[in-house]
Amino acid sequence: MREQCSGAANIKTPTLKIKKCPECNAEIEVFSTDLELKCGKCGFTIYNELESCIQWCKYAKECVGEEVYQRLKKKD
Repeated sequence: MREQCSGAANIKTPTLKIKKCPECNAEIEVFSTDLELKCGKCGFTIYNELESCIQWCKYAKECVGEEVYQRLKKKD
């Protein structure tokens, strides 16, 4: 991984946010690297609005690694 890139900070060291399920209002832990997850209470699928340097940086694959890059890269 590239050491100088601050744009990938939330990918290299994921951050945690607590969101509310829009279906049942339960609290859900969402990490910055989660693309989608299911509510533990009602099973509703929640999507994370992940927008990161993965989408535009030409060094992203080199920086975060092939596996993470493929998982986070949005399909065009």
